[in-house]
Amino acid sequence: MGGSTLTAVSATPTTVTPRARVLVIEDERGLTEVLTYNLQREGYETFVAHDGQEGLRKAQTLLPELILLDLMLPIMNGLEVCRQLKAGERTRDIPIVMLTAKTEETDQVVGFSMGADDYVNKPFSVKALMARIKALQRRRDGTSDPSSLLEHMGVRIDRLRHRAFVGGKELNLTPTEFRLLECLLRQPGRAFTRHQLMDAAIGDGQIVLERTIDVHIKTLRKKIGDPDLIETVRGVGYRFREAEGQV
Repeated sequence: MGGSTLTAVSATPTTVTPRARVLVIEDERGLTEVLTYNLQREGYETFVAHDGQEGLRKAQTLLPELILLDLMLPIMNGLEVCRQLKAGERTRDIPIVMLTAKTEETDQVVGFSMGADDYVNKPFSVKALMARIKALQRRRDGTSDPSSLLEHMGVRIDRLRHRAFVGGKELNLTPTEFRLLECLLRQPGRAFTRHQLMDAAIGDGQIVLERTIDVHIKTLRKKIGDPDLIETVRGVGYRFREAEGQV
């Protein structure tokens, strides 16, 4: 919804994982046609749903590599679709990019807190959207760092299997929470600014709110079960505790 202005123009097609599947959940049919055209030009297999209920069903059935999800949908809104997908064992790790004409700050914060991996306001550049889709794919494939295991103070991450554990108990993390924890755990004791953490967890150069990282940190602390492991650095941002007994 929202009357976004787009043209079916794409950059020169590039090679992606053969027939990677993208599900577009969007009720604006003109927009779904433009997105389908450009996604297929880039080598993606594309599926479309025009309401939230249909989109949830297709996501659970098809298990796509990525979902483009409109916020304002008939029958079931995008936030509820996102919530149910992130609660499902088979669908919780699917990256979700929210598409919306709404620009209120609370919408973005709520979207990320529900587990969305990116948030794009309409109207948007198709070329820029494709670049962000590919960036999400690369991060999900884990191709940026050959190191697969990180462990510190009872928290362990397996990057290749995309799993995290505390004291042997597996954590149910969203993809963004996983990357955020990975960033902090890789350099215990280092203070990261909010912008640095958002670049690591969501992507370079993307426009996000500073409050968004606070939402993720709050949720991550709760899931870890020890809020003191991720410390607030006043006037800077956050850091993972360096050693036992550190103040």
